[in-house]
Amino acid sequence: MEGFDYSRRRTVEVRAGRVAIGGDNPVRLQSMTNTSTMDTDGSVRQSAQLAAAGSELVRLTAQGVREADNIGVIASRLREEGVDVPLVADIHFNPRAAFAAAVTADKVRINPGNFVDPGRVFKKLEYTDEEYAAELQRIDDALTPFLELCRENSTAIRIGVNHGSLSDRIMSRFGDNPAGMTESAMEFLRVCRRRRFDNVVISIKASNVGLMVETVRMLADAMDAEDMHYPIHLGVTEAGDGEDGRVKSAVGIATLLTEGIGDTIRVSLSEDPVNELPVAKMLADYALRGAGAPHIPGEPKEPYRSGCRRRSRSCGAIGGDNPPAVAGGHDGYVAEGDMKPDFTADEVSEWPVLVAPLSDEEAAAVPAGQPVVLTTEHPFFRGAIRQAMQQLSAHGKDNPVMIKVAYKGLTPEQTMVYAAADLGPALLDGFADGIQVESDTLTDSESISLAFSILQSTRQRISRTEYISCPSCGRTMFDLQQTLAAVKAATSSLKGLKIGVMGCVVNGPGEMADADYGYVGAGVGRVSLYRGKECVRKNIPADEAVEALTALIKSDGRWT
Repeated sequence: MEGFDYSRRRTVEVRAGRVAIGGDNPVRLQSMTNTSTMDTDGSVRQSAQLAAAGSELVRLTAQGVREADNIGVIASRLREEGVDVPLVADIHFNPRAAFAAAVTADKVRINPGNFVDPGRVFKKLEYTDEEYAAELQRIDDALTPFLELCRENSTAIRIGVNHGSLSDRIMSRFGDNPAGMTESAMEFLRVCRRRRFDNVVISIKASNVGLMVETVRMLADAMDAEDMHYPIHLGVTEAGDGEDGRVKSAVGIATLLTEGIGDTIRVSLSEDPVNELPVAKMLADYALRGAGAPHIPGEPKEPYRSGCRRRSRSCGAIGGDNPPAVAGGHDGYVAEGDMKPDFTADEVSEWPVLVAPLSDEEAAAVPAGQPVVLTTEHPFFRGAIRQAMQQLSAHGKDNPVMIKVAYKGLTPEQTMVYAAADLGPALLDGFADGIQVESDTLTDSESISLAFSILQSTRQRISRTEYISCPSCGRTMFDLQQTLAAVKAATSSLKGLKIGVMGCVVNGPGEMADADYGYVGAGVGRVSLYRGKECVRKNIPADEAVEALTALIKSDGRWT
């Protein structure tokens, strides 16, 4: 990258049916049905709805061979109706289903955590180097026939790693961390390379936005080091619903898109899957703003990463060791609940305002020892902010910086997504001592709530309960939207707790591994409760489960 300009990571082109991914193609949008794959009529109807809403690929779960075979029936029905959207089979635990889907689907998603290795039980395993080499050969032996079948049928694959489903083998050898997630993907990619199978897309997902961003960066670096150039699918898994789901997805996906990483995206919401597509479209368009933006001169340096913030001086409630501050509302504003801003908009209006990008002279003239507001009208928001922050550092300025965004004429949902896409990367880069959202379509209370939500999504300031909630799919054991609403209604006052609401056990116990409590579908009408990774109550009738969850939290003394 020359200067602070957007450039996209170079990848090979992968083809799934009529859709090409990577290369010079636009960022592709996709979603997933929440119907049973054995419900042919329902799956056809919802796949067509998703395609009409802008989904360029549609994924369906395939727990077994029956479901994989029926994807072929669904595809035939869709073609008869004039819908030629490529279908993707989602496989967990069952390689036989993957082999069947290689014949019926345009693309098959397999999970390295459970394609060859048994399901994880969080058991520490010890291997000699020779024993570990034998495990890698076992992966080669199992994966190669699948690749050959996909080659024969012109079927693409996605190697999809989830933080929640790393195998005990990987976690024991490399850790339950970005290095383990990256190596889980690379083991399978090396087999693809040896077998000269390049019709591969790769993904690494997590519900923790910072972890997801750090790991995808590590994966891209690892692939580059081994001269691999496969397209990357982006998504924040178990993002939740409403404001939280949109904000978490926007922060994670936009951070990577603005680094040129990402060739296809899915926004995973615990809502009707059709709702995912407008958000995905906004984020894809967001990347294009950077692609068409004017040049920003300067010498780019790596942003601060892994939660490391730029050091600034403390000025009251901003800078230094203070958590990132929130500004909003005007004098006399009465905050609702815990959403009290640290500064009113009137107070902040008295601070010097810097407009990025900054010239050398402007940076040198910044008065020392007081907070400043930094904003920009440049379409490549992140590049302009990074350039300004590096100019300040070059001139030894340690002023606390309040990064401000202001939007006019956007819908509330657009404001939510664009604010998260602009401010989230600045927070993850470590540049923001505070954030402020102004909008002509949000009330003061809504703007302040949005700012707190963005801070929570980066886990730099926890002000409310966090819900780790999967998007429903054909594996879900209960009505996810109603259940999540019921859990939220019962627990939303518990500031700082993380609660997982997971529709099934495929990723549940692992994906919510850093949650304090988990509510997981165990069977039709049955729920199991977790304290961290430990299942503490099994098969509770669904109509008793929310009350049982609140009782568990109270018994642990965490109902505050």
